[in-house]
Amino acid sequence: MSERACEGKVALVTGASKGGTGTAIALRLAAEGARVAITARDEKGLAATRERIESFGGQCLVLPSDLSDPSGARTELVPRTTEVFGPIDLLVNNAAMNGYRPFEEVTPKQLELSLQVNLWAPWELMKAVVGGMRERGSGSILNITTMSAELPPGPPFPSSKPSKAGFVYGAPKAALNKLTVSAASECEGQGVSVNALTPQAAIATPALVEAGWIDEVMYEPLETMAEAALVLLTGDPNALTGRIAYSLQLLVELNRPVRDLRGKALVQGWQPEDLPAVIARQEANLANRGWPDAYTFGRVNSPSP
Repeated sequence: MSERACEGKVALVTGASKGGTGTAIALRLAAEGARVAITARDEKGLAATRERIESFGGQCLVLPSDLSDPSGARTELVPRTTEVFGPIDLLVNNAAMNGYRPFEEVTPKQLELSLQVNLWAPWELMKAVVGGMRERGSGSILNITTMSAELPPGPPFPSSKPSKAGFVYGAPKAALNKLTVSAASECEGQGVSVNALTPQAAIATPALVEAGWIDEVMYEPLETMAEAALVLLTGDPNALTGRIAYSLQLLVELNRPVRDLRGKALVQGWQPEDLPAVIARQEANLANRGWPDAYTFGRVNSPSP
């Protein structure tokens, strides 16, 4: 049996308590051999994630924290992880504070909270781990971002929430995208990769599916995000860095098989050969809402169905 992709590595994953993207990435990394520290505000949710990791023999450290508090437990995440597991090899900034509202209705407190969670905390954690990664000549940082960070085309502008009410969530994430590429440039040639990952449209997290305001055609499963995250965290740092990647496009580009969160079975209907048709349906849906060519942005050619 071949060695697991993250054997012997230490990972820190934020926002891993609600059974969504952070949980999925933490599970996938643990299944590939990483010792994983997880953080979020929800201690019950963190415990549930730890139980799932430990159920298949993985190691997990629970570190509750409120990432919106600049002087709180987030300042101890890297030291505590290092104390228990050793130096951090893989950092995943997944925690997010989203929400959509017109810019003139955003309060200073709401903007401050969004900036702290979506930009400031990732920046601090990146600063805390990058020195050690450079010294060891290896490491990977992954920031989870969003289509809301992109500039909507117009006028006329799309009618979607990211276009009409996306400032308070999208602006900090746009800054996070810039931080990602800047850090990748500054770490070039040092064995450290820095990337950002965007869901192709929407991730089928329990909370988002329950909310019911996104068309079913726009969803992708947690497994595709986890697989794309694994690719970016374990790829060649000299080639796969500085990317603001869309999940499904990345999997098609690299012809990457999509496995379940244990890394065992292939996920039916979500393999590279299946994905161009999925992407085409999502693009058509967005075009009908006034946002054509939503996934290109001059970065990655959108696959044809």
